Amino acid sequence: MGSDGGLLAPVWAGTRAEAITSDVAWLRAMLEAEAALARAQARLELIPSEAAAAIDRTAATLVLDPADLARRARQSANPVVPLVADLRRALPGAASSVHRGATSQDILDSAAMLVATRAIRGIVGDLSAIMRDLSELAERHRDTVMAARTLGQQAVPTTFGLKAAGWLAGLMRARARLRELRLPAQLGGAAGTLAAFAEPAGTSSPPSGARVADAGTALLLAEVFAEEIGLAAPPMPWHAERSPVTELGAALTGTARALGKPATDIVLMAQTEVGEVAESSAGSSSAMPQKRNPALSVLVRSAAFQVPAYAQVLGQVGEHERAAGAWQAEWLPLREALRLTGGAAETAAELVAGLRVFPDRMRANAELTGGRLLAERLAAHLDRTALEEALSADGPLEGHAELLDPGAYLGAAPELVDRILATYREQP
Repeated sequence: MGSDGGLLAPVWAGTRAEAITSDVAWLRAMLEAEAALARAQARLELIPSEAAAAIDRTAATLVLDPADLARRARQSANPVVPLVADLRRALPGAASSVHRGATSQDILDSAAMLVATRAIRGIVGDLSAIMRDLSELAERHRDTVMAARTLGQQAVPTTFGLKAAGWLAGLMRARARLRELRLPAQLGGAAGTLAAFAEPAGTSSPPSGARVADAGTALLLAEVFAEEIGLAAPPMPWHAERSPVTELGAALTGTARALGKPATDIVLMAQTEVGEVAESSAGSSSAMPQKRNPALSVLVRSAAFQVPAYAQVLGQVGEHERAAGAWQAEWLPLREALRLTGGAAETAAELVAGLRVFPDRMRANAELTGGRLLAERLAAHLDRTALEEALSADGPLEGHAELLDPGAYLGAAPELVDRILATYREQP
């Protein structure tokens, strides 16, 4: 059987997110966690430094078949058990130092946070590129008049600059939330007590000056392990307290939705009869050669719909100190949320960078109703009877020409653009 190449999820197919979250990448992260644990234990003299070096070298070069590992994982309900067996088999001289004191969840959770950290780094980079391009659009079109639409209908005049600034504001919040994440390492041992790390190994007395394993050493090991793997050090193991995963899911959901907003608006603005923007994509159809579909926007929207659904599965309440099913249920949804959001960010960067804007069409659409786009303004100057008579007449509104220029009824739209741009420029 072939690997999942994104046939049914083209939004992430071929993107950086696909490679970062692949089976091979996940497997590599688990091996990195095992190596980081060995290095941390050697630093605290809990295992021989020679054994740690051998584990580090072997973990970096060991080649395993993810599909084979997955089939063997059916016997233990997680892939770490067969992975550790393979790693020990490859290290006959240091097998007793492999995975010492750890539990499968320590390795898999740490690997998941490592994969997520790498995926988020790419997402944040794409968001920054999108935000730069949106800031340029907002500034360029600060005063470009168009019709604002509420419930699908023309409402009052606005500017395309303000619409772009609104997209920018949502992405600024999403990026800030991703940047605030401090994804933690996981190290708790069998049931989150760190007991195996606090228990001296063997029966002989340790050499003079050697560190003795105890509770203080176990607590320090958790911090050193986090340092070695490059993740945050949590105050306690989080085997059964899944806030890190739920917070990650919430941040990914917010990001996917923030990306989905411009994609949704662009789909509508690119409709044939609207024609206010166009994508750079070919957008071809298998049946209608005249069409130029907003393909990039469609892909981004598809991710925006899916990520919240996957995130709902993350961090479900589990039993006691190790969940029987809830933890295992997180793995696939977390990966899908990461690669869908990553794929959407990379796709949206292409979408915004190549977006074509048609100000003349925007102005023409704003005048489509013959001045009725200014009805709110007229209401401030005419009594109810005069207003109803004016709006009920056929054809364009007549009279009151001084009140019917869409560009003269923009409220604070240009100033709001300036405010959002100033906020954007203050961000690191």
